[in-house]
Order: sequence, then structure tokens, then C-alpha cells
Amino acid sequence: MSLIAPFRLRILFRSAFLLLALAALGLALYVLQQEKQLSYRNYQYGVHKTEAEIVAKLRHPAGQLALLNPHAQSVGVTPLHPLLLPFSALDFDDQNKVQQAVEMAGCLVQYDDHGAVCTAIGSNPYAGGYIYVAGDFLSGDLASHQTGEGIITNAHRVRVQVKLRGQTYHWIAPFELMDSSRSRGTRGRLAGFVDQGNVEYQVRPIKEFRGWLWQSPRCAKGEGAGCQRKSFFSVRLPVPILRDEMFDGPQPVWPPADLDQIQVHVQILAPGEGAPLLDSDDAGAVPPFALSDLAPLLLPGETLHIRKLPAAGKDLIALTGAEAAPDNSWRVLDRIVRRLPVEGYDKVPEQREEIATSTGSYEVVLTGDLRGVNRSLSVVATRVSWFVGAMLWAILLVWFVIETSVIRRITVLTKRAAGVAKTVKGAGALDEVQLGDLRGEDELGVLAACLADLLQRVREDVAREQIRTEQEKDMWHAVGHEIMSPLQSLMVLHGDEEDPSYRYIQRMQQAIRVLYGSASPSEAFQSTKLQIASVDIDAFLANVAENAPLEGIADVHYTSGGPVLVRAHDYSLEDVVTHVLRNADRYRTAGTPITITLATTDDAATVSIHNQGPQIEPDMLNKIFEYGVSDQPESGAHGNRGQGLFVARTYMAKMGGTITAQNLADGVEFVLTLQRASA
Repeated sequence: MSLIAPFRLRILFRSAFLLLALAALGLALYVLQQEKQLSYRNYQYGVHKTEAEIVAKLRHPAGQLALLNPHAQSVGVTPLHPLLLPFSALDFDDQNKVQQAVEMAGCLVQYDDHGAVCTAIGSNPYAGGYIYVAGDFLSGDLASHQTGEGIITNAHRVRVQVKLRGQTYHWIAPFELMDSSRSRGTRGRLAGFVDQGNVEYQVRPIKEFRGWLWQSPRCAKGEGAGCQRKSFFSVRLPVPILRDEMFDGPQPVWPPADLDQIQVHVQILAPGEGAPLLDSDDAGAVPPFALSDLAPLLLPGETLHIRKLPAAGKDLIALTGAEAAPDNSWRVLDRIVRRLPVEGYDKVPEQREEIATSTGSYEVVLTGDLRGVNRSLSVVATRVSWFVGAMLWAILLVWFVIETSVIRRITVLTKRAAGVAKTVKGAGALDEVQLGDLRGEDELGVLAACLADLLQRVREDVAREQIRTEQEKDMWHAVGHEIMSPLQSLMVLHGDEEDPSYRYIQRMQQAIRVLYGSASPSEAFQSTKLQIASVDIDAFLANVAENAPLEGIADVHYTSGGPVLVRAHDYSLEDVVTHVLRNADRYRTAGTPITITLATTDDAATVSIHNQGPQIEPDMLNKIFEYGVSDQPESGAHGNRGQGLFVARTYMAKMGGTITAQNLADGVEFVLTLQRASA
């Protein structure tokens, strides 16, 4: 025992650090094993969630459209090919129904400049062998064709061409106005003729051709003479070859086997012979949702199979998640991760679901890939290994430092620092802490010197702050005392509430009471308590507009609309409005008025104060309400402390309201919102 005694502390410290290193390695392996278990469960949940998301997409009408038209992903977007809708037919005579149907089904092919076209057929063969064409475009006011007039080029018109089985059908349908109003927009029918390339048509319209065109009353683009409105059209095309084929046999063949070979070309023509407003063959068309769009939902290695039941035939589509980029994991760590035991890890996650449509049922099978879990964990383990290695090196470094004689000085410094924390709470306690004897040229000596200098600066800062606080309080007491006495005399001279000066003297007294005894103006405003009452905001604004010239603010306009009660404090609300009016007067264009408007809802009243002039910088719209913010140089020297809008926001918040600023085309508008009070 005598031989071991001199080395007892060294053995103790070295054993402790050895155990610490082993514990760090064991902790890393345990964390990896738990991460693998958690990753496996998360991956199972992720596969289930991905499958649920895919099924939800496929059960939506847009997904069913993709299931019913698997050929859509193998043919080009243009020329258009009719799609089999998940609906029996389209109610093309009703704008709301047909527009809702094509938008829900997602069959619209999008074009530039807000254009879209959907060509489709219904799933019910007994609805007739029709091809439906619907879409929207932007144009000016629609020009109408008069019924019976031979020339059709003076009106907006729809030109449609259908190619199938070696035959081509042409239709042209001019717009014939039926109803137009400013509130409901424009509505009319599309009278269909066989397009022969002529300018003049004397024949009667095709009876089976049905089409409608609706134009919104609101501008979707531009204003005034350049207003472009959105128009929606719906057309039913009678294709004789399809209708005849349906009744050739005992059982109608629907949909046509060559549906992907049918080509449809749609043009929207403006009056005259100019370029089409919309051409379905334009480049840049965006196709609707297809089954191939499900690929980004798959993780690397995951496979998705969709087949029509009964599953005797081949897959409708088979998708595989994109391969992940090569990882930077170490092979040793990869082997360790693979050998970590996890219950049930050998079972590959698989999800199956059946989706019913109008033409049959489809099976969706999503199969996961556990290799992705191992790869991700290996990458994480490689990154963590650097931290584990750094931890081991840190343990070795600490052991080396402890082996030296630094531990004693650290202990002394720690004890004295702890003494600072214990004694600093008392008055003059900092003077009792001395660290000068620990100064030196090494790291500990420099640290002790810095702490000693820091404590000295803390002592000086505490003393200066106490003196400054007392001086500010004395100043506010003196200012408040000297101003309150003349104000009391003014109240005696103007004690009548009908006297216009009475109201302003009351506001001055309230301002002095708010600031009196506070260390700073911002603290005074924020600690103010207001007595909220019911105020007739209409009469209040009328009084403010009438008395604004007394404040030096001319041309303030407000139109009274009747009593409106709000929850507010009369004088504080007047301070808010006055501060905003002063800012509006300062920045408005010379000779322009300041307008005040009042709008109400069931729960709130909104006051808008608008001036014509320069706009506020966008990044300053919220900062202008902060204390001390002003865009005027040396604002404090001119009496502008940047506190007017700060006071306005503070008082509005205490009254349960809000104040915001927004830029308009011709100036700036401040919006004050207050809660309405019960009558």
C-alpha cells in the first residue's frame, strides 16, 4: 500500500478519464442503436404517410382523371387529346357547374397570360358521343354577333378542329350576346357553324353544337381602357363518327379505344383577323396532373405500382424513387450500423390500397427500401464520429492539464469567483473582492486581471447609473412642478367646459401627470392607466376636424355620418389623432386636404386619416411607431423627439385598438381601429 499511495490520485484521475472515454464510446453506440430503432419506426410511418398522401391524391377527381387516362403521360401536351372525366357528363349550360367540374378534375391545360383549356369526354356512354371543350382567357369587352347576320369576323368567336381516324371536323362559333350587366357581367351563347374558311355565313347554326361564353364584370388585368376581363367558355362538340360507333353493336364501346389519337385544336379569335387570344397549340403549355407526377413523393429505393383490378395484366405504371447521391460514410461505420440489432428490421414495409372509379377499381402498392435507413444512419454516424473523436481528444487534453500544477490556481480562482456571486448582492460588496494577487502572464493570470478590471468598471458604471437616475427623476419632478402651477391658473381662467381652451388645458395636465415622477418618457407612457369609457367617435372626429385650425392644421375634412360609440379615453384618443394629423400636415403636398373617414363593422370602427404626399419607405412602416425614430436631422434640437407615433401606438393599445400605416398611390394613410361599445 505504501508504494501505491504516492500514485493514488494519479491512478484515480487516469481511471476516471479512461472510464469517461469508454462511456463516450458506449454512449455513441447506444445512441446509434436507438436512432436506428427510431429511424425504422419513422420510416414505417413515412411509408404509410406517403401511401396515404398518394391515395388521397388519386381519390381526388384530379387523381381519378390521371388513373382513367394513363396515356396522357406518354403523349405530348399539344395538340390536345380528350381526357376521360371521372364524371358521367358535363353540365355545359351552367357556368358554375362546368367550371367547378373541370377545376376539380384538374383537366385544364394552362397557358401563358392566364389562359386554360380542357378537352374531355364523359364516362357515361349514354350521355351521347360528345367532346366537351371548356376553358378561360383574358380579353377586353366581348364583341357580339347579331343573329342572322352573315359576317362573323366582327365578333369574338371560338374555332375548334377535331382530327380522328383520318377525318377532320371544323367548327366556328361567334359570340351572340344574351345578357349583360355591370354587376353580373356578360353572358351569351356560341352559335356553331361548319368552318369553311369564309368570312360570311348564310346557313343556320348546327343544332347539336351547343356553347356558352361568360365574362366576369371585374378587371383581372389592367384598368380603365386597358381593362382585361376573364372570360369562361363551355362547348359541346357533336362528333358524328363517335355517336354512330356507339350504336353499331349491342353494347356501346366507351371510351373510344383510340382516345389518345384524337387531336383537338382550339382557338379564341378577337374581332378582325388578328392573332388569336388563345391558341391551344401554343408552346409552353403546362399539362394537368399525371401519374408520373407521383415520383417526387417517393424516397430513394421506394417503388410504387398501380394496376387495374383484376391484376392479371401489367402495371398501369411503375415508379421508383430517385437514387440518392453517393454518401460519404466510412465502411467500418456502415458495417457497425448494419449489425446493430433492431426488432422487426428484416421486414420490408409495404402498403396496399384499393381505389374505386367510375370505370373500375385500381390497386396501389407502395414498397419501401430499408437500405435508405442504413445509408442515412451511416452518414449520420460518420458525422458524429468526428464529434466523438473530438470528445476523446478533449478528455485526453483535460487529463494532461490536470496532471500539471494548474489545478491549484484554478481552484483558488473558482473560490474567489464564487465569493463574488455570494457577496455581490449587498451594498459595497464589490469592494471586498480582490483578485490582484492572481494576476500573471499566463492564461489564468490574464483571466484574473480581466476579471479584476471588469469588477472595477462594474463599480464605476453602477455609481454613474445611480447618479443619472436620480438626476432624471429630479428633473422630471422639477419640470412637472413648474408647469402644473400655471396650468392650475389657466384652469381657473378657462374653467367652462364649453370654452375651446378647456379641452387643451385638460390634455396638458394629463400629459404632465403621465410624465411626472418617471425616469424616462417611454416608461411613463407605457405605465399610464386609462379610464376607458364610451365615446361617440363620429362627434369626436367632427370636433377634431373643426378645431384642427386651432392646432395649426388647416384643411382637415370629415363628413359626419351619425353616432357611433366606441371604447376609448377621450383625451388620449385626441392625442392619438392630433399626433397623426401633425405628421400628415408635415408631409402633405401644399394645398391638398387631409381627409378623415369612418367605417364600421359589427365589432369595430375604423378611422382612416389620409394625406397626399410622399410615401413612407417600406422598411419604415413599422419602425416609425418606435420611440425616438424620426427622419428629421437633429430632430431633438427642434422639439421633435420621435415620440408622437410611439405615444399614439401606446395609447391605442391601452384602449384595446390598433394603429397601422400603409402607402397608397397618392400618399399615406393611417388606419386606427377601435372596439365598438354597446349603446
